[in-house]
Amino acid sequence: MRALLRPVVVKELGLVLLKPSKELLPLFSGRVLIDYAPEYMIEWPSGALPTAMQCLGEDPVLVPFFANEKVIQAAGGINGLKDWLKRQPSGCQWPHSDYHHKELVATEFHPGAIRLCWGCDTQLHDHHTKQLSDIAKANIIAWVIDKARQNLGFSKSHVLTLPEICWWATQRDLVSALPEGMARRALRMPQDAIPSVSRECDIVPELPATSIIQEKVKPVLKLKVDPESPGTLMKRPKRIRLEKPTYLQWVKTQPCEGCGSPADDPHHLIGWGQGGMGTKAHDVLSIPLCRTCHTELHNDPVKFEQKHGSQPAMIIRVIDRACSLGVLA
Repeated sequence: MRALLRPVVVKELGLVLLKPSKELLPLFSGRVLIDYAPEYMIEWPSGALPTAMQCLGEDPVLVPFFANEKVIQAAGGINGLKDWLKRQPSGCQWPHSDYHHKELVATEFHPGAIRLCWGCDTQLHDHHTKQLSDIAKANIIAWVIDKARQNLGFSKSHVLTLPEICWWATQRDLVSALPEGMARRALRMPQDAIPSVSRECDIVPELPATSIIQEKVKPVLKLKVDPESPGTLMKRPKRIRLEKPTYLQWVKTQPCEGCGSPADDPHHLIGWGQGGMGTKAHDVLSIPLCRTCHTELHNDPVKFEQKHGSQPAMIIRVIDRACSLGVLA
C-alpha cells in the first residue's frame, strides 16, 4: 500500500500532521517510509496510489523489445501471459459491450492475449482490429515488466527503470532483442538521428549500441546439449575434441592450482585416460598452472599429484568456479 499525502508542518512544536482517509489507516500500523514525491506525481491528487506506475510501459522506443518473441518466451511464453491475465483483479477488457458475463477467459490476440468475459469472447472470436491489438500489446508490456520486477527481487511498489530492464534482458540472454534506441539510452549515447539534409563529412561512423552491449556481456563459453548427436548412433564413433579458446583465456587468468601464484598456462588433463599422441583432452578439462608447476607436472605427474592433489579434483574446482561466476552458462 502506498499513499500520496500533503503534510501540515507545525514548526513551533516540531510536528508534522497527516490526514489519511479511512482505508489508508492500516498503512500507519508500523513504521513508514517518508520520501519526496517524484516529478511525475506533482499534479496527482492526495490519496492512495496504485501498486506501481511503470513508466517503461509508456515509452514507444521500448515497445519492439516487449513484443519480441524471444522476450515473450523468456518471460514464460503465451501460456504464462494468459495465466497472469486470469490472476488480475479487474474484469473484462473489452469496454464496448452492455453485458459482461462473470466468467473470464484469456484469449489470444496478436501479439499477445486479452482478458475477456464469455460473452465478449464469443462476440470477438476471429476478430482482429487495431484496438484489440493495442490491448494485447499493453498486456504484454505490463506482464513482461511485472515478471522482470519479480525476477529481480523487487516489491510490487517498485518502479522498474531502464537499466534494470536491460540487466534482466542480459540475465535472460536477450541482448540481441534490445532495440538500438533502447540500447543507446541504456549506455547514455546520443540518439542515432541523421538530419534529412546533411553532409557526408559530418557523419561520424560508430559502432551500434546493441553490438557494444553484446560485446560486453558475451559469454566466455556457451554449451549446447544434443542428446541425439550423430556420434551416439555409431558403434565406434570418431572422437571430436571440444575446443573453446575463450574459455582457455579465462583459465589463464585464474590463480595457479599448484602454488596459488598467477597462472601462465591452461594445462590440459593428462593421464586418467585423457590425451595421447597427437591429441589432448577437451578444453574444459584444463586447469590454471604457473610455468614452474606446469613443468613439474609434466616431468612427474604422480609426484605432482601426491604433492598438490589430483588433476580431476583441480578440474572440478575450476569448473565449479566457472559455473558460479557465470563463465560456463
